[in-house]
Amino acid sequence: MQTKLISGTYSSIMNKQDLLREVVVKYIDYFYPVASGTSAVAIDNKIEQAMDLVKSHLMFAVREEVEVLKERIAELMERINQLEVENTYLRAHASQDTLAQLPAAGVKPPPQTQGPQPPVS
Repeated sequence: MQTKLISGTYSSIMNKQDLLREVVVKYIDYFYPVASGTSAVAIDNKIEQAMDLVKSHLMFAVREEVEVLKERIAELMERINQLEVENTYLRAHASQDTLAQLPAAGVKPPPQTQGPQPPVS
């Protein structure tokens, strides 16, 4: 099964490369009609250069997006930590009546503190 998956992925990649090659050839033929008389090697070189340029632009865009997502994840993790601290504090200082009204699923009991607690207002 793993072999089928790998070969399917490989053939998919090869089809995309062939499609990209065909698009680049048509682009060159359309915008550089004089180039159609040149050797196949020169055309292949231009195609490779164009494909490398496309690849580098895509890699740059992906790297930028990854950095943005990493920053957003860090912000969200910080927010989660703030909310957990706030939640713990509120639960520790809430009355038993208030805690009893909370939904039962996923509710952690407040930590037991030592010493007298300030009155809840």
